[in-house]
Amino acid sequence: QVQLVESGGGLVQAGGSLTLSCVASGRTFSRFAMGWFRQAPGTEREFVAGIKWTGAVTYYGDSVKGRFTISRDNAKNTVSLQMNSLKPEDTAVYYCAAADWGDVIRITRGIADFWGQGTQVAVSS
Repeated sequence: QVQLVESGGGLVQAGGSLTLSCVASGRTFSRFAMGWFRQAPGTEREFVAGIKWTGAVTYYGDSVKGRFTISRDNAKNTVSLQMNSLKPEDTAVYYCAAADWGDVIRITRGIADFWGQGTQVAVSS
């Protein structure tokens, strides 16, 4: 079992920045591919970003490419999402997720073995 706890959400004006963090516990963090997803009211969950266990390979959803950056620190069991140039349409609950055996492709397909409880991000216009 892996526990994922997100933090860093909040209210920000359009054009601003936020950094989300997710701390994992319970199993060897480095074996997992990690990702971020988001879901706005009335919409389906959307893939935002994914990162391989090494940190060397990353993937991004089309709507956030060039604005968001995912990173991880295996020594601190943490994955982060730096969000720049935020837009009102980025408003959503953001979820951290983990896929076992470092399978980041599953993450890009919206499949994960463990999920966090989510953190709210609101971007005002």
